[in-house]
Amino acid sequence: MTRTVTVDGILFDNDGVLVDSLPTAMRIWREWAQVWSPQADPTVDFPHGTPARDIIAGLVAPQDVERAYQELDQAEIEHATEVDPIPGAAELTASLPADRWVVVTSAGRQLAMGRVRAAGHEPSQMVSVDDVTQGKPHPEPYLTGAELLGLDPSRVAVFEDAPVGVEAARAAGVGLVVGVGHQIDPATVDVLVPDLRQVRRLPSEDGIVLAFDVEP
Repeated sequence: MTRTVTVDGILFDNDGVLVDSLPTAMRIWREWAQVWSPQADPTVDFPHGTPARDIIAGLVAPQDVERAYQELDQAEIEHATEVDPIPGAAELTASLPADRWVVVTSAGRQLAMGRVRAAGHEPSQMVSVDDVTQGKPHPEPYLTGAELLGLDPSRVAVFEDAPVGVEAARAAGVGLVVGVGHQIDPATVDVLVPDLRQVRRLPSEDGIVLAFDVEP
């Protein structure tokens, strides 16, 4: 069945929604952990969607957090182009007015921009972890994204693949939360799709009309 929803703007998480960076990111995190936190379990201690500096703060001594973060960030930046687009993502963002969508990411701006462009997207606006004082699951990133669009959060859709991102979107009071992928509890989102091939924009002179191909 097809479900249609009208919004005035869209806030996209990046990794896992627009960009498939997980294989590269996990390799780099494992290499980082061998030096900085050999006891860490990547499947447990590196929660997807949480700002890297926040994760590192729980794994290394306080005086080492900044240096450990900079080493990880630099390694990820060096491999930022080793990503693939999430299926259907580039087609969706290309169909949207440039001033109606924003990338809202827990990554640093340089890393996030390198990844998103490598995956075929050209965002004109971005909220990175460098632009906020509190990252996801705090609502600040998505509130900042809605502010960039000049919209009340209730008129905005958020696309997320991580539970902490869904929590942030709900706390921000956005009008529509779209879960992408398999890490999301369907009960926590308004629509759940495997990837963005199930989402398309329909022609309209009033807002952004999104059509979702979902299971009945």
